[in-house]
Amino acid sequence: MTLPSQSHITAERELCGLLNGMAQQIAQHVRERAVRLGLTAAQATALREMTGPMTMRELAERMGCEPSNATFVIDKLEKQGLVERRPHPTDRRAKLLVLAPEGVDLRERLLELLVQDSPLAGLDAEQQRVLQGLLEQAITRS
Repeated sequence: MTLPSQSHITAERELCGLLNGMAQQIAQHVRERAVRLGLTAAQATALREMTGPMTMRELAERMGCEPSNATFVIDKLEKQGLVERRPHPTDRRAKLLVLAPEGVDLRERLLELLVQDSPLAGLDAEQQRVLQGLLEQAITRS
């Protein structure tokens, strides 16, 4: 087994630092935009990730959290009339999360706010596509 060189170790550390910094900027951006709509960052993340009907487990995976945390967030969104729980068509034990009409409208406003001055706005469409491909490649490799 070949040990990594010092330059490889340094490059890895620097890249991890950049990714962490970008993640922090994105999280701050989401928090700032969420507040404008009367949402928490977690609620905004849930709405952003609800691209269609999905289970709590699927949403939690997209949000990068435990299902119990996603349940807490969805409970709040449901009380606000933004999300509905519906029976799953093939699994009696599961519920599908679906955006209510008010949730659809709020999600659209949120998505519009999230692209304004986004931390990724400095990259053109091609650069964003390349970055997405590289990140997907790195994630699927691990």
